[in-house]
Order: sequence, then structure tokens, then C-alpha cells
Amino acid sequence: MDSISVRDTQIPTLGLGTAQMTGSECREAVEQGLDLGYRHIDTAQMYGNEDAVGAAVTESGVDREEVFLTTKVNRGNHQYDDVLSSFADSLERLGTEYVDLLLIHAPSRSVPVEETIKAMNHLQEDGTVQHIGVSNFSVQQTKEAVNVSETPIITNQVKYHPLNAQNDLLEYCIENDIMLTAYSPLARGKVADNDTLSRIGEKYGKNASQVALRWLIQQEKVSAIPKASRRDHLEENIDIFDFELTDEEMQQVFELQGGLIDRVRSVLDI
Repeated sequence: MDSISVRDTQIPTLGLGTAQMTGSECREAVEQGLDLGYRHIDTAQMYGNEDAVGAAVTESGVDREEVFLTTKVNRGNHQYDDVLSSFADSLERLGTEYVDLLLIHAPSRSVPVEETIKAMNHLQEDGTVQHIGVSNFSVQQTKEAVNVSETPIITNQVKYHPLNAQNDLLEYCIENDIMLTAYSPLARGKVADNDTLSRIGEKYGKNASQVALRWLIQQEKVSAIPKASRRDHLEENIDIFDFELTDEEMQQVFELQGGLIDRVRSVLDI
């Protein structure tokens, strides 16, 4: 599995998203994913599946140290004490002594981000959280989180796929050594029928979804966490490391979302 270097930390470029999966479905998906070579598993308090994810990791036979485990603080838990107590519950459900990455799931309208970040920094100090980040933050909100945190914000997890541009955030992340983690990278299946992606894929013996994922992880500081529960889809999604898109093909995919603005093209060097 390829990885991205962010703040001297190696993070798998491809992970497994688990949103809207619970119980045995989630557990089996994570177990199969780990068996196939996935090493980044993404969950959240609001998903209601931390217990299933934790059980799958524990019983997979893969050393815990080899799994990059992410969870997220739910919107109702942004106050300092709520961050600490809800995270303690997350650890118990996950059956682990630490998580590799803790994110703020979404900005709060009532609790200052500084208060939430302060609690997350405290969790880093006691060793139960290795790294912190944000999710669904705008560029300005990300800047604010960076400014108030005592430790690096290593990622912003947002919806990003060939049909949904993130030009400004992508530029900011590249220039500030922050990973952009793409959730819903396959646009809930919409990319599968895209003619441009399918045509590019024919050259490499890949389908449109595989081209979309390759396009994402081939960008600097971008990782992707597609959700899949069926083994054949898990296999397809991870089978993207044996080909590389040309600069022209990368630009053709960017054109699906209106094209790259010049300053972003320059930082991507394509």
C-alpha cells in the first residue's frame, strides 16, 4: 500500500470508509478489507459502528500498530469535557488504547473550535490520540483550527471526487502540508457511468471507479476512503496501484468539475 508523508507521518493513500455500515455488515467489510491489504480504517462516533470496527481489527490477525485507525468527534460533543468523555467511550467501543487520528466531524455553530481543539491536544498529551484533524471544514475554518492548535492539523476530510471540485482547499493543503482526505470519492456510484473515466480506463484495463480513485491518490497530499461492503468492490477499489494516469488524463478528469484554476495547476505541477 502506498502512503502519503504528512508532518513526518506515513498515512495510507487508500483507506476504507465505513459510513452507513453497522453490525455484521461493517465487521465483515473491515475484516475483508484488512485481509486484502487495507491499512487505514475510517469510522466515527455518529456512525454507530465503532464496536464493529474495533472487533474486526482485533480479530483480523493484523497487528494493531499496522492499522491506521481514524474516528471523529460528533457535533454534539464539541465542549471540552464532552470531547474527553465521548472519546473515552469511543476507545472502549473500539477496544484499543489509542487512535491514530481523531477528527472534528464537522464545525460547530455554538462551540468555539479552540475549545474542541484544546481537548484534542490534551488527548494527544496523554497518548490516546496520535494525530488530529478536521472534517467538512472550509479553508478559513481550517486556518482557524491550525492557528489555535498546539499540534499540527494533519488532514481535512471532505467530499471530493471527479464531479465535485475542491480547488481552494486543495491548494491550501498542498502549501501547508495537510492531507486532503476524500470521502464519497466515487460520488455514491455516479462516476461508474462517466464516459470520460470509462474511456481512460479502457487503456489500462480498469473501470471508471478505479480511474476516479487513481486520479485522487495521484494528486499531491490527497488520500481517499471509499466505502465498500462487498468483497469484489473492496478488491476493485484497492487494485489501483499498478497504473498511472498521464498529465493529460489527469487534466481531462479535472475538466469534469470545470477544470483547474491556474494557481492550483501550478502547485500540482500538471
